[in-house]
Amino acid sequence: MDNLFQENPLVSVIIPTFNRGWIVTEAVQSVIDQDYQHIEIIVVDDGSTDDTKEKIMPFMEKIVFITQKNQGVSAARNAGIRISHGVFVAFLDSDDLWLPEKISIQVNFFNTDQDAMICQTEEIWIRNSKRVNPKKKHKKLSGMIFEPSLHLCLVSPSAVMMKRSLFDIKGYFDEELKACEDYDLWLRIGSTIPVYLIDKPLIVKRGGHEDQLSGRHSLDKYRIRSLEKLLKNRELTEEQYSATATVFHEKCSIYFHGCIKRGKKDEAELYRRKLEQFCDDKPFPSGLSKG
Repeated sequence: MDNLFQENPLVSVIIPTFNRGWIVTEAVQSVIDQDYQHIEIIVVDDGSTDDTKEKIMPFMEKIVFITQKNQGVSAARNAGIRISHGVFVAFLDSDDLWLPEKISIQVNFFNTDQDAMICQTEEIWIRNSKRVNPKKKHKKLSGMIFEPSLHLCLVSPSAVMMKRSLFDIKGYFDEELKACEDYDLWLRIGSTIPVYLIDKPLIVKRGGHEDQLSGRHSLDKYRIRSLEKLLKNRELTEEQYSATATVFHEKCSIYFHGCIKRGKKDEAELYRRKLEQFCDDKPFPSGLSKG
């Protein structure tokens, strides 16, 4: 059997954290408790000023712990990827948990479908300590999910496992994005590569606490930036370009009118120019695939 698909390939688990001393140890413990043991655990402390390091100390013999100045979750994940040794990479946000069979089920999936590059699992949502059901718009799909993912992110970092080599093909997380960095990467991947779903909830996704990034930013501002990057590259098919331009126009228009309403004239002008650049009557760029 190819070394890539050995029975027990090494899986690198990357846990980025920032001022999560109050909860990060639960995430780490959920990885240690996996029924699959050929795991490398990399915890990246993104410049915490709380007691994160002290809370992590009891786990030091079982993990790789690195620290860096505060640069954001993308830089933290990328730092972990760069020092990882696994055939596969999996991510776990420091406020989430894995069920014990999460890694083993995904490894079995890859050993069964050796052409697959990335998969994710279903998840259990907890908000403010209460279980909630995702809305219909959050329903995860399997396969070529690029166009449905344009409106909002349909891939959860904590649910993903992927071949490490995929980063050489599609690049790393965009460190300039303060939020929606995962949306950006999954779109880049999903434009040409199927993202498969294991239809079983294997992670506990916990939300509602004050330090979540999604609560600090206007997310569409970063989605717009990601869509703009896609429209400027030459990897999209004509159908993908059209779908991306449509969603870009919708989100950019809403954000533009929001800036006008809040009296942010300079920012409004910026987004007006963006709308003109990718307006509906612009022709499909030459040199792109007709798909």
